[in-house]
Amino acid sequence: MIHCEGLVKIYKTDDLEVVALQGLNLTVEAGEMMAIIGNSGSGKSTLLNILGGLDRPTAGQVRVGKWDLLKITEAELVVYKRETVGFVWQNNARNLLPYLTALENVEVPMMFTGKKVDRAYAKQLLEMVGLKDRMHSKLTQLSGGEQQRVAIAIALANRPKLLLADEPTGSVDTATSDLIMDIFRRFNREFGVTIVIVTHDLGLASKVDRVVAIRDGLTSTEFIKRNIHLDRTLAAPLYGRRALEEVHEAFVVVDRAGRLQIPREYLQALGIGDKATLEFDGEKILIKPPKTMEGETA
Repeated sequence: MIHCEGLVKIYKTDDLEVVALQGLNLTVEAGEMMAIIGNSGSGKSTLLNILGGLDRPTAGQVRVGKWDLLKITEAELVVYKRETVGFVWQNNARNLLPYLTALENVEVPMMFTGKKVDRAYAKQLLEMVGLKDRMHSKLTQLSGGEQQRVAIAIALANRPKLLLADEPTGSVDTATSDLIMDIFRRFNREFGVTIVIVTHDLGLASKVDRVVAIRDGLTSTEFIKRNIHLDRTLAAPLYGRRALEEVHEAFVVVDRAGRLQIPREYLQALGIGDKATLEFDGEKILIKPPKTMEGETA
């Protein structure tokens, strides 16, 4: 569904140039439900905006389904955003029109396709997010968690193949967060929609099958669930990085050029700065500080 190779995004102003993505590689299979984590400024939101057609890549390759987002025309981009991708924002006000009912909000994206509004499907979506009895309520009558569930239904109104969610549980309580993740999982299983969630919450990340960590505009680490059928209740009591370690197996990502990002804490523990010594003993690759750093002569 998603293939990025050597993806670069540079933001330029008259006197400033910021490299947000510097050769990122990422593959997401159709029907996968995965999360992207990273510190502020790591490039995760930039990646999501590119995949959502909200921002243009600078260089590299980025394909979503049949679409080449580096070469896509403006007219094609409109079709892409209407039919292929749905977007859920942390600030759900970006999805919602407050003077309409929940049902009318879900029907709005359908109107832009030029096709007949499918009211039965709109009602089905609201039922699936647990709002069967609230679909005729105005947004001012709904709680924040209910509004976020309406936003999810809106994002799926045109049956997209890819759903992108930017911190979708960032403004709700833990119980509502669990409910939203259950809703994502249901749509993933029943409709086969590919779901990519950007989050800083490692506890949330433990509830998906694969987690990709981005650091300095590059994919650095992947966490893959050891048992895909692991019940979410086993992960619920776990918090932070321990949740990932208990539920997932960690891998350092190696790109096609053979480059990898070693966790900074490992390098600091060994006193490694900008140079290191590599040794291959026939079974393992050993990374050590240069001999001069160990007090030996070069």
